[in-house]
Amino acid sequence: METMATDRRDEPQMDFMYCSGAATEVLKFGSCQLHPGHKVLFLIIPGNNASSAEEDDVFGLNGQIEHKLAFLRTHVPKETSLVLVGHSIGCYIILEMMKRNPELKVLKAVMLFPTIERMAETPQGKVLTPVLCHMRYLAYLPLFLLSLLPDTIKAGLIKLVLANAMYMGGQEMRKVLERDNITIKKNLDKLIFYYGATDHWCPVQYYHDIKQDFPHGDFRLCENGFRHAFVLDAGRDVAKMVVEWIRGDLTR
Repeated sequence: METMATDRRDEPQMDFMYCSGAATEVLKFGSCQLHPGHKVLFLIIPGNNASSAEEDDVFGLNGQIEHKLAFLRTHVPKETSLVLVGHSIGCYIILEMMKRNPELKVLKAVMLFPTIERMAETPQGKVLTPVLCHMRYLAYLPLFLLSLLPDTIKAGLIKLVLANAMYMGGQEMRKVLERDNITIKKNLDKLIFYYGATDHWCPVQYYHDIKQDFPHGDFRLCENGFRHAFVLDAGRDVAKMVVEWIRGDLTR
């Protein structure tokens, strides 16, 4: 989870805090401590980060949603306005946050390459659903063997990150089914959706479908050739693009 306050600094600052019982890495730009004087906070929620127990597990999909809401309750003053930027499953998390807490002061929510519906039916979903939902247990043995290496701390981290990512990915395939049209309709004026032209996690048909269902919404189709994992080679370009989209909302 990454945050950026409006009084910028040149260098990001990494911090770790406990939130919902889990150690949470936060990359910050701007002031280290938010206070009532801060008017706007950018909160960036990336893609896949890390039974009844499933509902309370911070590493599961529901747990990640509640984890972000807990972060806002604990560390962000209530009067702070929010610009939410989500990527991939981070977009689903944002919609759920807005649904569960309508009192959030959201100026704008930017959805980059959104995986908010029918994930298991996408080209990538069809390939990975059996792996994430059924075969992920096969990965636990080599991960366990990694933990036996001399560098136990490093091995433990590798085991934790990979296992949690696969666990959450399996939940996504099962739970991200129908698009939440009710929440989208209630917040349509706050939402910007940016779909990839060749996104195997979100086919172009999904863009056409949602645009037809909400003709007055702000839905954009990538014309720059950015891939779903744009953070690997086009993060700066996408960031500049997002700033241009929301600049007017910040100066009102």
